[in-house]
Amino acid sequence: MPRLKKIKESHNNKLNVKKDDTVIVITGKDKGKKGRVIAAYPRENRVLVEGVNMVKKHAKPTQANPQGGILNQEASLHVSNVMPVDPKSGKPTRVGNKVLDNGKKIRIAKSGEALD
Repeated sequence: MPRLKKIKESHNNKLNVKKDDTVIVITGKDKGKKGRVIAAYPRENRVLVEGVNMVKKHAKPTQANPQGGILNQEASLHVSNVMPVDPKSGKPTRVGNKVLDNGKKIRIAKSGEALD
């Protein structure tokens, strides 16, 4: 029986980024690149960003892809390596929370602009 990869979990898996957020990579080989979050994986503390951290995957021929070959696709990044983009300035920003008058909780950039 194959051994399953154990997921390293922290006690708090709340991410500051969500699907469809625009983020900037702040460290690593793709530092400075901007992209949209395709998927967020809170249990693993990772995000998948469009056009960032591209890796080559060797694919066998299948009915869907009869040619097979080497494909380029995105790999996940640790969430600590990305920051949301401030809608006002276009620069990376930290995220805060604010409760509106109607009781709804939203994410805000440190400039005061709403991210949600």
